[in-house]
Amino acid sequence: MDALKQFNLAMQYIEAHLAEDIDFDMVVRLACCSEYHFRRMFASLAGLSLSDYIRRRRLSQALLELHHHNVRIVDIAVKYRYGSADAFSRAFQALHGITPSEARTTDVALKAFPPMTFQLTVRGGAPMEYRIVEKPTFSIIGIHDRIPLLYEGMNMEVVRMWESLSAEDIEALDALSDIEPYGLLDAVLLPCVEQQHEGTLIDYYIGVASTKPSSSQWRVLPVAASKWGVFLVRGAFPQSLNEVWERVYSEWMPTVGYQVNEGPHLVWTEYEDMDAADFACELWIPITKNTRRK
Repeated sequence: MDALKQFNLAMQYIEAHLAEDIDFDMVVRLACCSEYHFRRMFASLAGLSLSDYIRRRRLSQALLELHHHNVRIVDIAVKYRYGSADAFSRAFQALHGITPSEARTTDVALKAFPPMTFQLTVRGGAPMEYRIVEKPTFSIIGIHDRIPLLYEGMNMEVVRMWESLSAEDIEALDALSDIEPYGLLDAVLLPCVEQQHEGTLIDYYIGVASTKPSSSQWRVLPVAASKWGVFLVRGAFPQSLNEVWERVYSEWMPTVGYQVNEGPHLVWTEYEDMDAADFACELWIPITKNTRRK
């Protein structure tokens, strides 16, 4: 199946129904994947959330109708799924920088947000080293905090969490590690795609994968049984990790018979010589077989 073709069929459906309540069951049937996977894939490929894209497209169409047709603002607001003319006007001005009334004038500067389609882009054919692992139910046992989401560079809140662990803490956690990936690791629970803005608070764990009971000293994150895509990351840290993370969603996911599953994303590393140019770690992403693929 041509995954990009299916995604574009879904995008065409969305475009044809901007003035309606969009049936996301139909969207994901056309995309041949789950809604959870479609939204995450869309955000990775497009650089913005699906909800934000639909909002921009609706407001873009609204601008054209106001500029070219003598139509009431309240009617446009209702057509593009706003509860009131005031709510529509606020959203319109936030996006376009002008009010709906100003959009009617002939000399005003207008902004266009064209419909989006996905195309295959050749990026150099860099190989991705990965394996598929099936794991039973286990837990992440360790420490937890809510920290700001950061897409580039070293997250100093993560550094702070690691530095809070004493040698005794690390020894105690290592004793609980009894399932791959062995040893200490990072686990992040990403929020829904619409909330994945830089600075958003996310649940972050540092601990071990374990099937053992733990004391009340530690936080416990249950992890459901799942297949996992395990991707080798090699290069300057954390840039190389961020690059592989993006490639998994933008290059790997559209071409394989798997889709992302709900659950934490794990980063395993020995945390030795992190400044090395060839530093290696593993990115673990929960996946499931895409049974909707044709």
